[in-house]
Amino acid sequence: MNGRLFCFYALCLACILYSCKQKNYRQYLNTTYIDSTIRPQDNFYLFANGRWIKNTTIPATESSVGSFYELYNKSKSSLQQIVEEVSAHKQKFGSIEQKIGDFYASGMDSVTIEKLGYDPAKPYLQKIDAIKNTADIMQFVAEQQVEYTSLLFEQSVGPDEKNSSINIAVYYQGGLGLPGRDYYFKTDTESLKTVRSYQTYLQTLFVLTGDDSLNAERKAGDVYELEKQLASSHRTKEELRNPQINYNKMAVAQLDKQMPAFAWKRTLSAMDVYADSVNVSQPGYYIKLNELLTTVNLETWKAYLRAHFLEEISFALSSPFVRARFNFWGRSMYGQQQMKPRWQRMVNITDVNLGDALGQIYIKKYFDSKARRHILDLVNNLQKAFEIRINKLDWMSDNTKQKAKEKLHALIKKIAYPDRWKDYRSVKIYRDKYFDNLVVCSKNIYRHEIEKVGKRVDKTEWMMTPAMVNAYYNASLNEIVFPAGVLQSPLFNPNADDAVNYGAIGTIIGHEMTHAFDDEGAQYDKDGNLKNWWTQEDSLRFSVKSKQVINLYNNFIVLDSIHVNGAFSAGENIADIGAVAVAYEAFKLTKQGKDTTKIDGFTPDQRFFISFAQVWRTKMKEQLIRQLLNIDTHSPPMFRVNASLTNFAPFYEAFHLQPGDKMYKPVNERIKIW
Repeated sequence: MNGRLFCFYALCLACILYSCKQKNYRQYLNTTYIDSTIRPQDNFYLFANGRWIKNTTIPATESSVGSFYELYNKSKSSLQQIVEEVSAHKQKFGSIEQKIGDFYASGMDSVTIEKLGYDPAKPYLQKIDAIKNTADIMQFVAEQQVEYTSLLFEQSVGPDEKNSSINIAVYYQGGLGLPGRDYYFKTDTESLKTVRSYQTYLQTLFVLTGDDSLNAERKAGDVYELEKQLASSHRTKEELRNPQINYNKMAVAQLDKQMPAFAWKRTLSAMDVYADSVNVSQPGYYIKLNELLTTVNLETWKAYLRAHFLEEISFALSSPFVRARFNFWGRSMYGQQQMKPRWQRMVNITDVNLGDALGQIYIKKYFDSKARRHILDLVNNLQKAFEIRINKLDWMSDNTKQKAKEKLHALIKKIAYPDRWKDYRSVKIYRDKYFDNLVVCSKNIYRHEIEKVGKRVDKTEWMMTPAMVNAYYNASLNEIVFPAGVLQSPLFNPNADDAVNYGAIGTIIGHEMTHAFDDEGAQYDKDGNLKNWWTQEDSLRFSVKSKQVINLYNNFIVLDSIHVNGAFSAGENIADIGAVAVAYEAFKLTKQGKDTTKIDGFTPDQRFFISFAQVWRTKMKEQLIRQLLNIDTHSPPMFRVNASLTNFAPFYEAFHLQPGDKMYKPVNERIKIW
């Protein structure tokens, strides 16, 4: 998916709210989180959140806790009420209420699921056992893609990045069981521990489906070694951030000649993909895969398919499979002590499979339609502030500034929920067929995607469901998207003062806007095409500033001797730095932004910065931190806050930073891009 995460709020009531003197704004900035033993000039993140961090315990079912966790719980509680209400009564067959209610009920029927064991998987495992050659391998893989199970490679459909009005099928590197290539080549203690846990997980899946322990151990080892060979052809996570090298539009006929074992024409046809050309994002992976299809023995490939298929569906089988999955992903990888309750898992699964159906009810029941207008007003205000900052830039020429402003004003803004809902008429759901329901829903999602190949892009479509607690910028559509799930306290509260809202949701809006102009997003034009719109001189200046950001974050130590990866996180770091600047600029356009009246002993500017820091208050298990440093393009929360503020002059003024303070940087060393 070509997009990024996290989001926004509303403004039109700003001046009205500030003028209502009877409002008690104190409750909207939680001063109880503040640790007064820490100087704000030395570590602002810990100053704003230190007491909360000291007094907070991570629940046994979680690997982290924080402001987004609170928001997630609100959203899930609302969805729980919906699914339990519609599942408690018989609904008209074919209605969205019936589909949601019976889908949820089928997944909550643990008695039936336990009786079945792994029976739902047996027809698929029998197909794997019957494989006789490479063509059979690819046929099985293609059939699984149609059921939205990604074996061997990842597929998506989206705008052609050099002709963004038309959809194209895109193929990515894949085939791994661990989250990325680095897991297969690191030799430190923690990485080797992860590999052992993963192999134990695979062994368990083999034993649960009939292998003795010796065979299971051998097969798990063979699967891991095959994955390691596949991983050797993967581009690094830093290389994956370069859209130029990851755009490779190729003729299917030519691919077929180059990779006869993969058999592109036959494989695509089996997946109902009919196109003369496709985008192969990482060709080196497919070349390696084609080679391994002919050099690795058939029994190893069968073990590989068996392991990966079982891993994909283990969440939907009986409790031994669910526990095996949790022991690896939940406990070993992320540090959870207990599995989430079944209802919570089923709410998530229902949202994934019937998100727009569930979203329609969620919006009607829990979302104030007036908030959509308010939030759009705030987004528009941030947009104005961004233009002000572009006009003030001293490193960009007028020609490039004009192009930047054109892109800024071409942004598509999607707020709360789509104007047109996805169609579920062909999806038939039955109360006693959980696994079958999952297959039907997966096929529907796949069909919806694959039918877009070669057709004009629908710019009204959403990539997230309305209840999701997230947001994103999509470069190929030049759009920012904010689902209703994030438009709640503590990110946005219509009764709070502007300082709090602009510091919270305002910085999230600014973050997503800045993604259009980070080191990756800046390579796309206003229409979403991968096309240069910069003068050569301005491009070089921007590159120098981006490298300064990379160097800054490379110096941050997170755990032991583990540093933030500045190159991998560059886009998010640029967006974080830009977010504070743009949101603050917008805040200064409001009545409170021009005032100095204190609330709770803090000036409006101070409240803005504290609100920003408290948005990112988070406490995480060490296991999760380690995994995120490997796979997440965002920096850890403390650095998202402190690094942004050390480069922002108004923060220095608000908290009187002086040389010698730990967060102080000389003026000539402060990074300013947007």
